[in-house]
Amino acid sequence: MRPFLTAQWRSLAMANFEIDPAVLRPFVPVGTELDCWQGRAFVSVVGFLFVDTRVCGCPIPYHRDFEEVNLRFYVRRRAEDGWRRAVVFVKEIVPRAAIAMTARWLYGENYVALPMRHRIEDGPGTTTVSYSWWLQQDEHRLEMSVSGDPRDVIAGSEEEFITEHYWGYVRGRRGATTEYRVEHPRWRLRTAASAQLTANVAALYGDEFVESLTAPPTSAFLAEGSEVAVYQGAHLNR
Repeated sequence: MRPFLTAQWRSLAMANFEIDPAVLRPFVPVGTELDCWQGRAFVSVVGFLFVDTRVCGCPIPYHRDFEEVNLRFYVRRRAEDGWRRAVVFVKEIVPRAAIAMTARWLYGENYVALPMRHRIEDGPGTTTVSYSWWLQQDEHRLEMSVSGDPRDVIAGSEEEFITEHYWGYVRGRRGATTEYRVEHPRWRLRTAASAQLTANVAALYGDEFVESLTAPPTSAFLAEGSEVAVYQGAHLNR
């Protein structure tokens, strides 16, 4: 099957926060269950770059390279081939209205368009990455500083739990669930020496996320990224 969307995802800044599972249960799509690591539930704020984006193999003028920041959590579904570990997005922020409208129409994802920018600065042995966006004239920002060389993900680690997902699920308005597949190689990571989310969490995501997202991240790292392929979604039988 030919992928619906191809791109490179680069400089993925991932800040991860422990959260009360009860907060996430209303967002869990039908047919899936909350996925936890060592009994703990997590949400992640992820900022990254879309590069050379193509839909059905065709580049879209002025919409090939852009930022995205999303809030996501983790679920799983038992299928005939075993457990499918997946992400569910609470909200995805992009800088262009056409991208947001297309994603909402095709996948039903909660995309919004806001002014955005990013900054990547390489210093001696250190890289600083920040993603900024504006809501109601307020700047919101995810930033981190990393050092050392990229390394492979350790099997069984929290980092593997966060990064190794190759499915996505969308909770439809009428309760139906859409499943789609994502392909990419295992990413190499650099651990963050410092990481901070500066945001009006209630305005962005709702009051239920304030407690978790205003605490310090439990972990943070920068993934190099890779080429990715996203396949057309399919509705699950209820």
